Amino acid sequence: MCILKNSLVQSHLLVESIVKNGDTVVDATAGNGNDTVFLAGLVGEEGLVYSFDIQERAINATLKKLEGKQLNQRVKLINDGHQNMKAYINGPVKAVMFNLGYLPGGDHSVGTRGNTTIAAVKSAMELVSLHGIISVVLYYGGDSGFDEKNQFMDFIKTIDCRNFTVMQTEFVNQINCPPILVCIEKTR
Repeated sequence: MCILKNSLVQSHLLVESIVKNGDTVVDATAGNGNDTVFLAGLVGEEGLVYSFDIQERAINATLKKLEGKQLNQRVKLINDGHQNMKAYINGPVKAVMFNLGYLPGGDHSVGTRGNTTIAAVKSAMELVSLHGIISVVLYYGGDSGFDEKNQFMDFIKTIDCRNFTVMQTEFVNQINCPPILVCIEKTR
């Protein structure tokens, strides 16, 4: 049994440690619906998940998973870019989860981009409550993500340490561009 868990598992553990029944949270990249289902389970019947994706295919896949687990009443699915989240959410939210890259099994030319991701994270930083978490799992490499990775990693170095704590976790001896986890906690 491995003690050091991958970036996605680490992000779930961090988010799970703070999200409670009745909270409002965001899945900024719905994808195939796994994080939306995870979050819907955490917020309970009294909570709410906003789930964003620009691809209708991703929204439909997420809805199907939610309906299969009877969790769809807790979720607002939004077929729009995550950079527009403030148009749909008044705040505050307890957690915002991002998985950057392209839709698994989808078109590799359609994926997250540095400029819209940074805009979305800035919006999330405004919406997240005190001691709330923004988790970003950064998938990169191959035909997706090197530019986004570089832009995003440069951006997080500029975040004001008086208001946010930023943590980066990555495996340094694995091959094939293992995902990087970045967590941002609002401290003031």
